[in-house]
Amino acid sequence: MSKVKDNLIVKLLIAVIIGIILGSVVNESLIEILLSIKHVAGQFIFFCVPLVIIGFIAPAITNLKANASKMLVAALAIAYISSVGAALFSTIAGYVLIPHLNIPDTAEGLRELPEIVFQLNIPQIMPVMSALVLAIVLGLAVIWTKSETFEKLLNEFNNIMLKVVEVMIIPILPIFIMTTFAGLAYEGGITKQLPVFLKVIVIVIVGHFIWLTVLYTIAGIISKKNPAEVFKHYGPAYLTAVGTMSSAATLPVALKCARKSSVLDQEIVDFAIPIGSTIHLCGSVLTETFFVMTISQILYGQLPSFGTMLLFIILLGVFAVGAPGVPGGTVMASLGIVISVLGFNDAGVALLLSIFALQDSFGTACNVTGDGAIALMLTGLFKKEKVTN
Repeated sequence: MSKVKDNLIVKLLIAVIIGIILGSVVNESLIEILLSIKHVAGQFIFFCVPLVIIGFIAPAITNLKANASKMLVAALAIAYISSVGAALFSTIAGYVLIPHLNIPDTAEGLRELPEIVFQLNIPQIMPVMSALVLAIVLGLAVIWTKSETFEKLLNEFNNIMLKVVEVMIIPILPIFIMTTFAGLAYEGGITKQLPVFLKVIVIVIVGHFIWLTVLYTIAGIISKKNPAEVFKHYGPAYLTAVGTMSSAATLPVALKCARKSSVLDQEIVDFAIPIGSTIHLCGSVLTETFFVMTISQILYGQLPSFGTMLLFIILLGVFAVGAPGVPGGTVMASLGIVISVLGFNDAGVALLLSIFALQDSFGTACNVTGDGAIALMLTGLFKKEKVTN
């Protein structure tokens, strides 16, 4: 029972329900207080975003090392291409499908939100793009100079920011989301959008299976092996990922499933599956891309331009490789570009976090199952080289 109570998805769902109920019944004075709480919580979360970016991306780069093997470089390239490809596929699907979701115009008949009673502005220490560039520069510079001291500092900072996310940001998220949904319910538009969110979740889950089909087809072409000999063993890993929402927690089961395949090289499996659980997040990226487009249409009345989405996708692929291995890690690491590139406000961020959490387990299951395709690709690329050596 305590595990259910401590589950982040359960907390966020409860926060959404409480927020909708509160927003439907409170008077103007109480909604002013709730909006003030939302403002302060949002300010703290957004203040932490540049720090999270530096703490996640820079150490991820330094961990590659200057003497990274060809297989590691290939795995990174495949993971990045897979994430970007999944996002492009999701973007195209978004432009085709979202206009047909019958999203109502929330601007009609909405109550106006009152002024915030208390404002505490917490400026970020640097813009999000500056944080991303700084993280990349620091990571590469540490590799080039072989600075062990600074590498240790970055790894320590990574541990610090993981703890900040775990102890400070995650506990604040339900409060932020509850107050945001209270405001949306007070306005009167959120009830119109619930059927849209349910449709979107179904669409992205179908998208996961389509992208897995693409990955395994490409893997079969590269390896000249039957990809069914890999993915037919992945049922237990998929179900475990759905239940745990964690690639790390699913890793032992995923390794067991991949080792059952008769077409995968076992040494490559022992390398590809663990590294894939860290850097290959195609399902999460596909999901987030479709969600941000839907939320943009709901809240701002239009889809982002293709140029804006292309920039978002290229950067999202980088953030996915460096995202922490925790539930919701991809969306947490990428909040910076959601805000800076797509221009999302507090309501947009809260909606993204909430709807992403509702399907996070299925995105994780797609990530884990896709690692089998990466292992098959690497087997095709490197097995001959291993034999000749």
